[in-house]
Amino acid sequence: MRRREFVAAASCLGLISAMPASVSGEDVPSSARVILPRGRVPLSFIIDDSTCLVNMGHFCMPQFAEAWPERDIYKQPWNQWPREIPDSFVREFGEWCSGAGVKGKYSIVPYPACVGWLDRGLPGWSRKQLDDSLALVRDLMLPNWDIHPEMITHTRVIDLKTGRPMQTATAATMENSYPQTDISVDHLTEYLAYALRVLKNCGLPCEGITTPGGFGNRVKAKLPIAVHQAVRDVFGTDLPHYFKYVVSGNESAEPKLEYVSDSNRISDLTMNVPAGTGDWFGGWEGTQNVEADRYCNAEATSGRMVELIERGDPAVMLCHWPGMYCNGAKTGFKAFQRIVTSIQSRFEKQTQWMKVSEIGRYWAAKETTTFSQDESGLQIHASIKCRDFTFEFGAEVERCSFVEGANQVPLRRVDRLDQLAEGRFVSREGKTTVCVELSTGTSVLTLGGKD
Repeated sequence: MRRREFVAAASCLGLISAMPASVSGEDVPSSARVILPRGRVPLSFIIDDSTCLVNMGHFCMPQFAEAWPERDIYKQPWNQWPREIPDSFVREFGEWCSGAGVKGKYSIVPYPACVGWLDRGLPGWSRKQLDDSLALVRDLMLPNWDIHPEMITHTRVIDLKTGRPMQTATAATMENSYPQTDISVDHLTEYLAYALRVLKNCGLPCEGITTPGGFGNRVKAKLPIAVHQAVRDVFGTDLPHYFKYVVSGNESAEPKLEYVSDSNRISDLTMNVPAGTGDWFGGWEGTQNVEADRYCNAEATSGRMVELIERGDPAVMLCHWPGMYCNGAKTGFKAFQRIVTSIQSRFEKQTQWMKVSEIGRYWAAKETTTFSQDESGLQIHASIKCRDFTFEFGAEVERCSFVEGANQVPLRRVDRLDQLAEGRFVSREGKTTVCVELSTGTSVLTLGGKD
C-alpha cells in the first residue's frame, strides 16, 4: 500500500489525524516533516547463514548437491572445509563490532543443516560447548544485533508433525525453494513459528525472520502475513519485520510497510527491510574472492555503500557468515573491518549504526506519524513508538519543550545537526530540527519564540 493510501485509510478510521494545509500563529511552524534519525543515514549489517558452531557451508553443500546435481556450484570440495566456525571467531567478530559501534542482524538457524537441534543438542559437540555458544550469542551479540531464524534447517524441509526431514532431497523439499506450490497462510505461519519456538527455547528473542534463498517466492503476498502472525504469536512483538529482498541501482532501499489484514489497523503491520548491497565477501561457502571496493573503496569516495549514504537511503550491507570466516582465513572479516573504518573516516558525523528492527521501526513511525497544531503548539500523532524520532519545520525558535500527558520536558538547544540526540533541537537558517523519544498517542511540542 502506498503511503497516501495508508494515511487515508487510517484517517478514515480515526487512527491518525490528517495534516492541515496551513498553519497560523507567529511561533507555530507552517509545516513539519519527519527526516532521518538524528539527521543521519542509518547503517546496518545483515549476516545470513550464521548459527552456533556449525559451518553451514560445509554441511549445506552435499545436501544442495543431492537436490540439484546438475549445478556446478554444488560440486565444490566441501569435505575439505572445516565443519565448525568456532566461538573464538564469534567473539573476535562481536567484540570488534561492539567497539566500532556496528549493529545489524545475525541469523541463528535452529536445526542447522539437520545436524542437530540447538535447544536439544548438536551431535559432534558436547552439551557444554552448545550451551557456551548460545550464551555467547545472548551476551555478546544480542545487545547490538537482531536474532532471526533462517527457517528451520536452511536445507531440508521439515515435516512439522514428526520433526523429521522429508524423505528425499529435491527442489520441492529444500527450504531454499519452498514451497513449490501455493500453500495457506496458516501453514506458512506454522512453519515460521516452529523455527521461532526453537530459538525461544534457547533464550533468544526474535522480532523478525530471514528467508533462506528463494523461500516463499511463490507466496510472496502471504509471507508478510505469516511473519506477522508467527512473530507476534511466539514473541508478542508489536512490529514484526523480515529480510528477504536485495535492492540495486536506483531502486529505493527504504523499508516498506506491508499490510497483513483487511482491517487497515496500524497495529497490523509487517516491515519489509531490504539489503542495499549484494554479498561481495566470501560468499555462503566462504570460498569466493572478496571484492571490498564494491562496498566502499579505501577513501570512501566510491562503492555501493557510499552511493546509498550520499543519496540518503539506509545503507545496509549483506554477507553470509562463512564468507566472514572464509574457512579460517578470515579474509571477509578483514575486508569488512577496512570497509567500516573507511566509512567512519568520511561519514562519521552523517551516519549511525542501527539494528534492522530499529530501521524498520523508524520507517514505520516516519510513514504513519502525522502533525497538526492548535494554540498549545505542534501536535504529534503517533501510533508506533520510536527512538531518535527526528522532524523539522520551517521556523526558528529560541526554546521548545516536549509534552507527553502531564510530563513536560524542556529540550536542549545545540548548535549543529551532528550534535543532535534525543531531547535536543537545532534552530538555524530558517528551520528547526527536533529529536525526541516518541511514544504512541498525541504529544505536543510547545514553542518559545523566534530568534
